[in-house]
Amino acid sequence: MKLFYKKCRSEYGNICEIMIDGHRCIILSRPEYIEKVMISKHLMRFPYLQGLDEIGIFMDTAVNSTNKLFEELSKYWQSLGNQNASNNNNGDNWTLETDFSAWFHAFTNDIISIIATDGSKFVKALIKYVEGLLLFMLVGPFLRHYIPIIRNKANSYLKNRDYIHEKLNFMIKKRKKEIEEMSVGAEMRTDMLTSLIIANTEKDTFDVKTVGGETFEPMTDEEIRSNLIEAFFGGTDSTYLSSDDLSKLKYYEAIIKETSRVMPVLTFLTRYINEEYEVAGYKWGAGTIFHLNIVGVHSHPEVWPNPEIFNPDRFYGVDDKRSENKGSLIIFGGGQRMCPGRKLAMCELLLLMASIYRYFNVELVNINEPLKIVTSTNNNVEELKVRISPRIN
Repeated sequence: MKLFYKKCRSEYGNICEIMIDGHRCIILSRPEYIEKVMISKHLMRFPYLQGLDEIGIFMDTAVNSTNKLFEELSKYWQSLGNQNASNNNNGDNWTLETDFSAWFHAFTNDIISIIATDGSKFVKALIKYVEGLLLFMLVGPFLRHYIPIIRNKANSYLKNRDYIHEKLNFMIKKRKKEIEEMSVGAEMRTDMLTSLIIANTEKDTFDVKTVGGETFEPMTDEEIRSNLIEAFFGGTDSTYLSSDDLSKLKYYEAIIKETSRVMPVLTFLTRYINEEYEVAGYKWGAGTIFHLNIVGVHSHPEVWPNPEIFNPDRFYGVDDKRSENKGSLIIFGGGQRMCPGRKLAMCELLLLMASIYRYFNVELVNINEPLKIVTSTNNNVEELKVRISPRIN
């Protein structure tokens, strides 16, 4: 799918259209067009699709959780390295080969679990939820309901959806009750769930969101649940890195941004307008579906010189805010529906990268082996074999 959207931009230009399950979809591959769609007040994430209807579509806490998990990781790696039969002695002279991709999935989801919910079963359910999105987006209701193999798979995803919704609904109601029972002047928790619940309420005195002068209403439980699910996708002593340290890691941040440009998490974003709207010089009627071609715009030669070259210097020591705001770099979405978990994600990435390379040497087992990438609505590296050894200071 990544190659498809890349080809749409290279062969058909900045705007083209496709048909998916009887729906006309407009693919936009230019930053200005994408930004125009994102700032629209008449915007929805998806049109009504029967399939999506079925499937149901902070900082210090993150730092502490990541530091704690990294400490456990460090001890675990050292233990495995010392037990490796190929190592003849203990201490700091060991080497370990492992699958970095599998470990990163477990590590990042563990952090989210500590901050927002509990249990490895929930993490596995979230991964399964992502897998099921494509089936409900692209496969029509007749096939999902009446073809046995597809129906069984769809039913499995729906059962998984119900489990996730049940857990999140319980968590939201419990936190709302805690907030209601707080005494006046009591310190508010700073985690993601609390932020979503109090957003645009009388308790949210520092971040009341507006678009075009209109104040947003507080989120419903369903909207909070939807934002939590999206955040999950997106979605560890004194030697630890602090929040202040993270703000100084400018080149690390540049690496993360360039990596996200070359290999974005999502291939495209879907947006839907419910009133007539002008984009790219054309007036589009209500009900038009736009596919915001992230892969296409991230590899656009008019936006990024030598787009196929990995070059973090694009984002280091320069003011990249202007280009980001025009939709040329899409890491966490944009506009009023920007991912609410973006600060948590960037914090986690910065801290994890700095912690690993501070204490360990990490190299590819086979530098010439191509990455095992699977693409659908999101891009995922299935396996990444690396060789790890402690840094000797």
